[in-house]
Amino acid sequence: MNNSNVISLLLNVVIIALVFYSIIIHEFSHSLAAFLLGDDSAKRAGRLTLNPLKHIDWFGTVILPLFLYLTCGFIYGYAKPVPFNPYNFKNFKTDSGLTGLAGPLSNFLVAIVFALIYHLFGFSFIVQYICTYVIYLNLLLAFFNLIPIPPLDGSKVIGIFLTDQAYYKWTMQERKGMIYLFAFIIISSLLGWNIIGKIIVPPVNFIMNLMGVH
Repeated sequence: MNNSNVISLLLNVVIIALVFYSIIIHEFSHSLAAFLLGDDSAKRAGRLTLNPLKHIDWFGTVILPLFLYLTCGFIYGYAKPVPFNPYNFKNFKTDSGLTGLAGPLSNFLVAIVFALIYHLFGFSFIVQYICTYVIYLNLLLAFFNLIPIPPLDGSKVIGIFLTDQAYYKWTMQERKGMIYLFAFIIISSLLGWNIIGKIIVPPVNFIMNLMGVH
């Protein structure tokens, strides 16, 4: 293995590690939002922490993101579900929606931080290379999670606007939605359709252009 291959490998390892930790930040943000809104379920479960060992799910945090990135160019991952009890909230629909929204917002924040680093250290190709991919993948995580399909975070945001009865029926779709969503992603990826990627990549590119990251 020549020096260029070694450098490329090391850069990719750094990028994967940073994106992995972005998923941890995403889950921690759900825990923090729930706690601030009155539910301490995540704290009692030891999930109000940035310690990755408390959040990691080997399939959702490592295998699935790597598979999706290599096969269809976008990334989605998850850690262990953050426990929360919406009935501990003052307004269970609104606060559940805000708790769900906290995850994608954290990915936008990570992207903004790395965009600042990108511009501050623009003289370094290595820094720009790492920042570009971290920004891109965090924006993919954010926009994918905002798709309003259970169990994605966007479905909880939609729940804010539903009646109590409709909200209950909507949340009951989460388990089935997870199965259907993963089946659709894997099958469409294997067939080369990349439908999800075609939906979320355009807004990702738009935001990156606004940030001046290329």
